[in-house]
Amino acid sequence: MEFGFGVEDEEFRAEARAWLGEHLTGVFAGAAGWGGPGSEHEGSAERRAWERELGRGGWIGLGWDSGSGVGVGVGAYGNRRATLTQQVVWAEEYARVRAPGRYGHIGENLLAPTLLAHGTREQQDEFLPPIARGEALWCQGYSEPGAGSDLAGLRTAAVRDGDVYRVTGQKIWTSLAHEADWCFVLARTEAGSRGHRGISFLLVPMDQPGRIEVRPIRQLTGTSEFNEVFFDGAVARAAHVVGGAGNGWRVAMGLLGFERGVSTLVQQIGFAEELGGVVREAVSSGAVADPVLRDRLVRQWAELKVMRWNALRTLGGSGGSGGSGGSGGGAGASSVAKLLWGGWHQRLGELAMGVRGAAGAVGPVDWSEGAPYELDALQRLFLFTRADTIYGGSDEIQRNIIAERVLGLPREAKAR
Repeated sequence: MEFGFGVEDEEFRAEARAWLGEHLTGVFAGAAGWGGPGSEHEGSAERRAWERELGRGGWIGLGWDSGSGVGVGVGAYGNRRATLTQQVVWAEEYARVRAPGRYGHIGENLLAPTLLAHGTREQQDEFLPPIARGEALWCQGYSEPGAGSDLAGLRTAAVRDGDVYRVTGQKIWTSLAHEADWCFVLARTEAGSRGHRGISFLLVPMDQPGRIEVRPIRQLTGTSEFNEVFFDGAVARAAHVVGGAGNGWRVAMGLLGFERGVSTLVQQIGFAEELGGVVREAVSSGAVADPVLRDRLVRQWAELKVMRWNALRTLGGSGGSGGSGGSGGGAGASSVAKLLWGGWHQRLGELAMGVRGAAGAVGPVDWSEGAPYELDALQRLFLFTRADTIYGGSDEIQRNIIAERVLGLPREAKAR
């Protein structure tokens, strides 16, 4: 597969670089590097304002219109049109200047392509413009206690009441629920249904005091990106069911494919920056002189290159220009990608602590002031990555999907 940057891509790069240089100033420049793994709490106000700045520049939703074959220009929802290579160019330039961690990823890269694929025109017209303007933040209501990677075991229910559904149940590990304006929720809309059947994909406003409660979950890093969300008769309009009632499983699986499409390349650019930080620490501390650590550093670099080529190959299988997050690659491709990056990122965290040595286990504490234990960037990276092989579909689930849906191996017998 050929994947390179042409003249138009380099022109697009120059435009992106110039815009970032002009706008990533003042308070936004001070927020550079904020919002990485374990640091999602940093600069909330500045990063929300930065989302709106990106929206005004048309830099949100670059791939939404690329399926039309039209190059750079103004899209239907206030976004710029951009080809797949131009989306990668933007991600590279964004990472190069260490622009603030994105708050709008879930809405832009997960919900938006899902609405474009499965939503009605009315839903697209209502929800895509606020995302493109950087005004509406979204969270994902999938996992539940007892139904995490085994998502088909969910029990949250939504009962039709005239023109609305009333949603009751609990979601967990909900990223940014404490900040989000909306949540897309998987819920059972058919009483007595089991497994994949009877599930619907609902768009639920979060501003419903007394009907929605958000409880932060304190993580190993000391921060609270994840939350528990309790729905007690929360209202969702019937017109906000995506893909039709009872078709939620198909919509949800489509969304997971978008999650592991173009956005995987963007994620890998962030991984490269993190790896660079570990390498710089190894050089400055002298740890790079250890041949075993040096070999591990080289291996991490090589594996990251392989992941990039695999992602490009997978996207190339979707027909080239594919929209934002286009998955491609056939059944199991997204599971392979998740297995690759989850294990790689976790090993990077372990390597960061190997480079630091014994010093990685302690941090500065002002005992006279009773100050809390403060983690540095590499310590946060290590602690955060312990969850990489669990969230977003555990390694065990991904291997089952590959075994059953790709290799055709017999399904494991379930106890009756």
